[in-house]
Amino acid sequence: MDTIASLFSFITTPVSWVIVQFHKLYGALFGDDTGWAWGLSIVSLVVLIRICLIPLFVKQIKSTRNMQVLQPKMKAIQERYKNDKQRQSEEMMKLYKETGTNPLSSCLPILAQSPFFFALYHVLSSIASGKTIGVIDQPLLDSARQAHIFGAPLAAKFMDSEEKVQALGASLTDVRVVTAIMIVMMSASQFFTQRQLMTKNVDLTVKTPYMQQQKMLMYIFPVIFAVMGINFPVGVLVYWLTTNVWTMGQQMYVINQNPTPGSKAQDQYLGRVLKSVTSHGQVRGRTRRNTVKRIVVKGPDRNDIERKFITGLAKLGLAAQEDGTVAKSDAAVLEAEGGAAPKRQQPKRQTKAKRHTAATHPGAAKDSEPAEPQAKTSLEKHSASQDDKSKPAGKSASGSSRQAKSGQRKGPQRPKHPSKK
Repeated sequence: MDTIASLFSFITTPVSWVIVQFHKLYGALFGDDTGWAWGLSIVSLVVLIRICLIPLFVKQIKSTRNMQVLQPKMKAIQERYKNDKQRQSEEMMKLYKETGTNPLSSCLPILAQSPFFFALYHVLSSIASGKTIGVIDQPLLDSARQAHIFGAPLAAKFMDSEEKVQALGASLTDVRVVTAIMIVMMSASQFFTQRQLMTKNVDLTVKTPYMQQQKMLMYIFPVIFAVMGINFPVGVLVYWLTTNVWTMGQQMYVINQNPTPGSKAQDQYLGRVLKSVTSHGQVRGRTRRNTVKRIVVKGPDRNDIERKFITGLAKLGLAAQEDGTVAKSDAAVLEAEGGAAPKRQQPKRQTKAKRHTAATHPGAAKDSEPAEPQAKTSLEKHSASQDDKSKPAGKSASGSSRQAKSGQRKGPQRPKHPSKK
């Protein structure tokens, strides 16, 4: 680790200068030789570095989201060219270029932060060994060696010997208890950060090997931090714990305000937006309007969660507009889910007499035509007279009509059994 830290010695002077400037500020409040002054100086260094890395963090979020969206296409390329690795790599690079995705963007914050981490490790190691470094001269070195955080010296490690810890003016028990608690907190914060990313901000409709890898890393990273943590000085543990907490809070904010489409976080976010629209009758906030605007632009390509949101607006009699606002609309229900099918209209129920006429005379016209019924009536009379002539004596048309009205079966009748005549 000392060899790695020495590679970043070019940045130790700026890091030590920043720590000294913050130490002057906090030393005036808590005392120059206190752990609060030196500990808060390290925390402030973390905050300053992470503020500078916010643009890279935004790129990391976009790159991670694009990689999640591209997983199905990447899997298809791998299956199609599984026997041709060179063509597979070419198609992957072509896909990255077309979509503007850089796989290394997700690692940019870590890569950019690593020089500061190793430079701080080098500074604290020099303090532990009693060597001046950067702008930390001998008086500042003596002050830093006297600083304790909850009884543990700033430069002490979990694996230090009892003699080395006593030389720093502390007991081995205090050092190991404090460092163990900080290592557990550091690993737990790393696990929670990765877990909230996997459980809330991942598209649940896409199942790819990438998700399985992220799930494995959720358990592997805390173990790595725990193993490495026993060799970190207390000051480095303060640095790493602070940066983990910052990452967790920063990621929580991004998940709540700009969730991944199709994720559980998006469902919760759009639920809050719909609740706000129900209360105020409008979309409040530029971020929310931009979200609604993106949903409107998608059109039929919306996912189930976004369709649910549009349907919720339709139930309120509202329709999302292209500028991200909502407006009252009578056709809001038809716009929900990209356009709903019109309701089927039931035919008007006919009276019993009309049904009887339609059954006995299939060629009869509809009642909606006023001139037809009279002509049909004359035809009915003519047909009835013809039927009376063809029937045997004793059977009248009126009797036939009464039989039809009494509910007998129409059409040719079955002959009766001789015993029933």
